[in-house]
Amino acid sequence: MLSLAFQNRKSAAAVLSTAASLAASAMLIRSIANDLLPNEVHDYFSSTLHNLSRYFSSQLTIVIDEFQGLSMNKLFEAADVYLGTRMTPSVRKIRVVKGDEEKKLAVTMDRNEEIVDVFENVRVKWTMVCRQARAIKEENKVVKLHTVNYSNWDLGSILLDHPMTFQTLAMDSELKKELVEDLDNFVNGKDYYRRIGKAWKRGYLLYGPPGTGKSSLIAAMANHLNYDIYDLDLTNVNSNSDLRALLLAMSSKSILVIEDIDCMIKLQNRDSEERWQPHKNQVTLSGLLNFIDGIWSCCGDQGRIIVFSTNHRDQLDPALLRPGRMDMHIHMSYCTISAFKQLALNYLGVWQHPLFDQVEGLMGEVKVTPAEVAGELIKSKDPDVSLQGLLGFLHSKNEAKPQKEMEAEDRSD
Repeated sequence: MLSLAFQNRKSAAAVLSTAASLAASAMLIRSIANDLLPNEVHDYFSSTLHNLSRYFSSQLTIVIDEFQGLSMNKLFEAADVYLGTRMTPSVRKIRVVKGDEEKKLAVTMDRNEEIVDVFENVRVKWTMVCRQARAIKEENKVVKLHTVNYSNWDLGSILLDHPMTFQTLAMDSELKKELVEDLDNFVNGKDYYRRIGKAWKRGYLLYGPPGTGKSSLIAAMANHLNYDIYDLDLTNVNSNSDLRALLLAMSSKSILVIEDIDCMIKLQNRDSEERWQPHKNQVTLSGLLNFIDGIWSCCGDQGRIIVFSTNHRDQLDPALLRPGRMDMHIHMSYCTISAFKQLALNYLGVWQHPLFDQVEGLMGEVKVTPAEVAGELIKSKDPDVSLQGLLGFLHSKNEAKPQKEMEAEDRSD
């Protein structure tokens, strides 16, 4: 969006009242517009300035858009012509145009340039502001979920209408803070990555038992960054070349997700004999690593995030886990006290309750996932009833602990 910003400020030499400053501003703009605008525009603009003077202070920014819908804004045209006659040595960049029917060159401000003008001792600063199409697109962007369909990304991608955010995510508070800071540093680090000679990408490994919130965390990451998710099921990919084509077709500033990578597909180890006699229609570990960390990872504008999730980190090939591929390993553990309190706030609207101490005491004795806790809390909107039900569930789970687990706890004491 192209616009002109008009700013009126009191000068040190002329301390004017708010009304006087705005009146002077009105006179200046009126003098600009008199010979260029239709009468009805004069009347409308005078009325607008009069109304503005009742609500705003002596520091006021008026934005004059270039277009009103699909039509050219006449006031913008008038201001543009006026500023062409007010060029000063401080302006470093101008635009020069000449139409077929015009006798003279038209000189106007270029984007991001400023002109300081003075009218009746009132300092007026004009700024040409250009909002790039990419910025507008980012503002209007909605998060989408892409999946693989016949070795291509499904063109009918669906909107990711997942409500999870980092504010509502049930996760250890310190770990959550660390992750958010890491994501923010990455998304703002394009120039830094280029300076140090690394591809602008980052890998996260989410590991832990089922029900600990790995999928919810991915949704929170996408919503936080406003990044599309590309959900890659490797069983739908026939070969390394198909995998490469899929990954190159991803948009920049997106999240590639491969969930349950330990059991989704049996990737061939790079050192096995299979490497020298690869099967047809088979994705290999080398093929995956070459894109994650090889020369192909530098293609495109990047800004990509890669997320692997697994329930069994110890079953993954060590080549997948080293820094530069999976930069941050995030343990999605059983429910912690801070995660429980977040769940209680989400489901019951309470941050403190007399039963919290009992719940926290039992959670120190029994392993329970956030999904299990949420399953109990959702049964009633009454905090007393819901928390009593959760206590009963925790007692039952504690009593049903396997004998081996209790013996291991006794040995650790």
